[in-house]
Amino acid sequence: MTQIIRALSEISDRYDVLYCDLWGCLHDGYSPFADAVEALREFKAKGGMVLLLTNSPRPRASVEKQLEKIGVPRDCWDSIASSGDSARAAMLRGMVGHKVWFIGQPHDQSFFAPMDVIEEQVEITQVPLEDAEGIVCTGPEDPTADPSEMRGKFLYAKQKNLKLLCANPDIVVDRGDTREWCAGALAQLYTEMGGESLYFGKPHAPIYELARMRLAQIGVDCPPERILAVGDGLKTDILGAQGEAIDSLFITGGLSRAETGTTDQPDPEKLAQTLADAQIEATYSIGFLR
Repeated sequence: MTQIIRALSEISDRYDVLYCDLWGCLHDGYSPFADAVEALREFKAKGGMVLLLTNSPRPRASVEKQLEKIGVPRDCWDSIASSGDSARAAMLRGMVGHKVWFIGQPHDQSFFAPMDVIEEQVEITQVPLEDAEGIVCTGPEDPTADPSEMRGKFLYAKQKNLKLLCANPDIVVDRGDTREWCAGALAQLYTEMGGESLYFGKPHAPIYELARMRLAQIGVDCPPERILAVGDGLKTDILGAQGEAIDSLFITGGLSRAETGTTDQPDPEKLAQTLADAQIEATYSIGFLR
């Protein structure tokens, strides 16, 4: 059974590294959460390392620029591992071919930039669907549109046996008070229609491999039992931690606020039912990161 805590400081001495999610934990897409920022600063002040582990489809440098724009201070984290970089590495190795049909928004074109850490990168060309060897999806062109609008194009893509590379496994995200669809919703639809979707973010293994690489780059070698994953996505952050055999802190006031009855803290009975329904275990739970 999960342990409900009131502050990260209650358990922080047990851990050397935090894998901290961004959206819903550290910011809402518009503004940082002041209490969360202070909690991370306190963790670092005690010698801990904070790795931001995000399902953002953007490269690390683009995520950093986005954080700066939102106002998340640079002194509350140490490094970033993004689903975007994990998926980019696979794309640049040719996993979905050389000619790809791109699904996403103009600001996600940085996804196609070369990566210094990948040797012998293939040349990627964006082409119309009818000429494609594979699909690269960073998210819907219109995040508020129903994913089912893609059924016609996906049927054609499935008939061509195209693989869909999903740069962000999240199904939805809350931008302020508005819920938006993510790349994971399109990948889920494509899979349900019989197509093949490839995932690289939480809860899948490649992003955790990238996280370990990022830690190694800053000289950190931490055993799994000293790592705590923090996030509001049950089927991404918490399930991923469970798969990696690391402890987790479930932020119930994010995506699962309604189900867990969270105002300041979750309702214990509703929280227990939410976890049971999902068949996922969270080591700890808290209303909001603080």
